Amino acid sequence: MNAPFSPSPLTRNETGYMPGFGNGFETEALPGALPVGRNSPQKCSYGLYAEQLSGSPFTAPRATNERSWLYRIRPTVAHWGAFERVDPGLWRTAPCAEVELPLAPMRWDPLPLPEGEVSFLEGIRTITTAGDAGAQSGMGAHVYLVTRSMADEYFYNADAEMLFLPQQGALRLATEFGVIDIAPGEIAVVPRGVKLRVELRGGPARGYLCENYGGAFTLPERGPIGANCLANQRDFLTPVAAYEDREVPSLLTVKWGGVLWRTEIGQSPLDVVAWHGNYAPYKYDLKRFSPVGPILFDHADPSIFTVMTSPSETPGTANIDFVIFPDRWLVAENTFRPPWYHMNVMSEFMGLIEGVYDAKPGGGFTPGGFSLHNCMLPHGPDVTAFEGASAAELKPHKLEGTLAFMLETRLPQRVTRFAAEAPGFQRDYAGYGAGLRKHFNPNQR
Repeated sequence: MNAPFSPSPLTRNETGYMPGFGNGFETEALPGALPVGRNSPQKCSYGLYAEQLSGSPFTAPRATNERSWLYRIRPTVAHWGAFERVDPGLWRTAPCAEVELPLAPMRWDPLPLPEGEVSFLEGIRTITTAGDAGAQSGMGAHVYLVTRSMADEYFYNADAEMLFLPQQGALRLATEFGVIDIAPGEIAVVPRGVKLRVELRGGPARGYLCENYGGAFTLPERGPIGANCLANQRDFLTPVAAYEDREVPSLLTVKWGGVLWRTEIGQSPLDVVAWHGNYAPYKYDLKRFSPVGPILFDHADPSIFTVMTSPSETPGTANIDFVIFPDRWLVAENTFRPPWYHMNVMSEFMGLIEGVYDAKPGGGFTPGGFSLHNCMLPHGPDVTAFEGASAAELKPHKLEGTLAFMLETRLPQRVTRFAAEAPGFQRDYAGYGAGLRKHFNPNQR
């Protein structure tokens, strides 16, 4: 288990992608590996096993029914062993009520990269949780810190779909469906139950990870916007089939019920030679997002920047909305252009990939940092943003070199003990509104 690790190329196929969101894909790394016109033949080509991976109940409506058929060297039941519970480190799962903090908006400095060798599984730092993973509702917001590739180590998450948001350094997600490479400015989604190995593509990596316990991420309805703009289906990329036929001692870790379980197996489980279906990992370049906004007056709701949404049982109320604030033009006349002051029934976890967020130009919110504005707690622009925007010449202005994101959920988010005790917790942030001066004058409109 301690042999030196060198990432091995997946055999018989180069990395590549197929475009589309929610498509019924088919791909094979060996010719004829996919059966034609059927899913489970008596004997599969090349001596493979047929295995179905279902992301929804069998009887889910066709529009939301998710499943893929995998043709693999061994079925998952053969990549199995005697599991032992292992230390989850700083990874937490909802429900999680470790600490009680006073009501306040909260913000943190970026977490520093650790010294020594830390893998993806070892480098998860949970910041907030919401809902109940067992009830398939809510989310977890984490930061990942990675200084080494996983070496003959594999993982799948039975609790949640995982949204990766790199902020520093690139990752390779070697999955049983194929290979996904992502860098800052891109995202990847790995559905629950999909096995993967996380490798570095260069130096150390830091980023954000959202565990979605609820309904799978999908594209939001555009409503009056119509057929175009926001995130387009063609820009989402799903990997082509690629497999490993490696007989080496390996570790398989499974997250189930908020607990990490680990077993030893004798081979790589990334052994899918061909697959077809609509339940698969994918990536997306956030620079492809086409923002829309007001072109005469007022500041639109942040929902116009929704890339993907995880629906709940209540129409119009998201389990999670994944929202970004990218480069864009501001042109509204007679309008306070930054986000307005507000209180919201949704709770908002924000992170910054690059640049400056226009509502917080006064400092303290830097790339790699994050903030939490919980349900019905007040928030809005800082003093620098308010004073500057109130006096600015309202000519067309382009925000450039910026990329912030928000994970917004209908559920209150609970801060973990780690986050509450982190050295980068900005305990004075809650008072940023105190610097807003009184401008009221009853004798002057």
